Amino acid sequence: MKKITDSRKLIGATSATTLKELNTLYKGLMKTHHPDRFPHDEEKREEAEGLSKHLIDAYKFLESIHPETHASNAEDFEKTVASTITDWHYKSLTLHVTFGDGSTYEFYGVQPKTYNKFVNTDGNTRFAKRHIFGAFTHRKVTGATPAQG
Repeated sequence: MKKITDSRKLIGATSATTLKELNTLYKGLMKTHHPDRFPHDEEKREEAEGLSKHLIDAYKFLESIHPETHASNAEDFEKTVASTITDWHYKSLTLHVTFGDGSTYEFYGVQPKTYNKFVNTDGNTRFAKRHIFGAFTHRKVTGATPAQG
């Protein structure tokens, strides 16, 4: 959750910011802090390069967890979570789940109590479908493995 808060703060977004508004905020910040604006000041240029990298990462992250992005990718998400879970790990309230198709998703804000129930049930996939997949902010980290022909 800290990553979400920090990214929103850096970009100047809120939980209610639309994808279009997020894009506008990002572009405005990039224009202001682009390294090319400081061709004769190496120190400011390096500082701008560092900030630009953080802005790019924050924007891509917020874009990936945005409800509008989820809505446009809902069909693929539903197909993926219908498959089996092949691996998972948990760190700092983030559950990383790898599915049978090779896709990996991160689910943010998963409390230890929920994670422990997930781990200690025989039907991990069934529990996750009921209590995790639709309940937590998520993003796709890696795509499905292409089918071998």
